[in-house]
Amino acid sequence: MNNLKQTLRMLRSKMKLLAIQHTEYIGITVALLLLLIFPPIIRLYDPTAAPIDAGALSGILLAVVSVLIFLSVTWWFIRAIWPVFAEYSNTDFTTDFKNLQPWQKIKIYIGFYSFVVLAFLAALVAIL
Repeated sequence: MNNLKQTLRMLRSKMKLLAIQHTEYIGITVALLLLLIFPPIIRLYDPTAAPIDAGALSGILLAVVSVLIFLSVTWWFIRAIWPVFAEYSNTDFTTDFKNLQPWQKIKIYIGFYSFVVLAFLAALVAIL
């Protein structure tokens, strides 16, 4: 019995650590649970509500896969065409980024995030 309690305690602490380190997984899990729970709940209020179209959901998944493939192929081209940049990115970029001013880091972060969002939207529009 003690061994089971210790195992459960260890699992609980590992789950807390995982939740702290990887908060994006919590958001994905909550979104998927809401996706599964939403149709029966909405039908309680509106019996004529249609189910979520699986084609729209597969379109989103295809857009995500398209963006990931695009990023992988782009990185492959950079390594093939401009290997000096790939080496710099793997070795010195982190230290140079840490030495930037906070406003410069924010501009780079917002630019990168905007690029990823626009790439996802472009892939989604192209697919749908």
